[in-house]
Amino acid sequence: MKKLLIALVALSSSVFAQESHHPLEGAWDLTVAMENRNGGVSAAPSWLEVRHSGLKTLTGHFVGDGGSSRPIAEVFFKDGHVSFKIPPQWEKEEAYLSFEGDLKEGKLSGTIVKPNGKSMAFTGVRAPSLWRSAEPVWGKPIKLFNGKDLTGWKALGPKNQWFVEGEVLKSPASGANLCTEQKFTDFKLHIEFRLPPSSNSGIYLRGRYEVQVEDSFGKEPFSIYLGGIYGFIDPLFQAAKPSGEWQSYDITLVGRKVSVTLNGQKVIVEQNIPGVTGGAMDSDEGEPGPIMFQGDHGAVEYRNIVLTPAK
Repeated sequence: MKKLLIALVALSSSVFAQESHHPLEGAWDLTVAMENRNGGVSAAPSWLEVRHSGLKTLTGHFVGDGGSSRPIAEVFFKDGHVSFKIPPQWEKEEAYLSFEGDLKEGKLSGTIVKPNGKSMAFTGVRAPSLWRSAEPVWGKPIKLFNGKDLTGWKALGPKNQWFVEGEVLKSPASGANLCTEQKFTDFKLHIEFRLPPSSNSGIYLRGRYEVQVEDSFGKEPFSIYLGGIYGFIDPLFQAAKPSGEWQSYDITLVGRKVSVTLNGQKVIVEQNIPGVTGGAMDSDEGEPGPIMFQGDHGAVEYRNIVLTPAK
């Protein structure tokens, strides 16, 4: 009986090891050919993660061009072809999103059909690990906002509603996002912000990972509320102040490892961000990127924006 148990454990471990090296398993950075507002086609970022569950089943998570990470109950893979379906998230339609692709020479390509029936081609490459073998050496702090005008910043859209008043960067209504002209890799970021009741914004690190900015006073800790990495990482607790009060973030990003201090309290401590969040500028995770403010979800104000880059 003992020998039989040992044999079963060995067999299970062997199968598990084979599954853990499944050619599809891991994280993928996707680029989607998406129709834009002008009727043309633009490249939009997306993300897919595939894991094994037990001996036979593949599961996963998916991030589209907007919204948060969504679980995939089962990912089907046979003869190099991958497919899955997931229910709509923020879409009004009832149909499921459909994903069909092929894995060839270590790359993915295929088609995503959205709940509204629109078909979009995509390509995908394995996401980089972004592992750092040594702790960063910090350089000199940079004031990203001079308190006078939008020097060093650019609006991402036809309508720029951002302006400066009283050393405060203001977006009084929904409009364009705003990002720095400079790009960064690893850094520490201090920033202060203020929101009216029920408003929503976001701070995108390297233009790809959203730290949520939302009126969340009194809410339970959740990744889509203040203090969270949108759709991925919940804060340890909710440290939000009431709307109308100035609040502060101190954020450190090294590779994928992020730490977040909200209003002087550590709410995320050295957690890995799995991939790009909805609304990211691109999916080129191995490249430097800007700091971007979400400006299309409501009014928001920012001030005292200081970034300390790693050398």
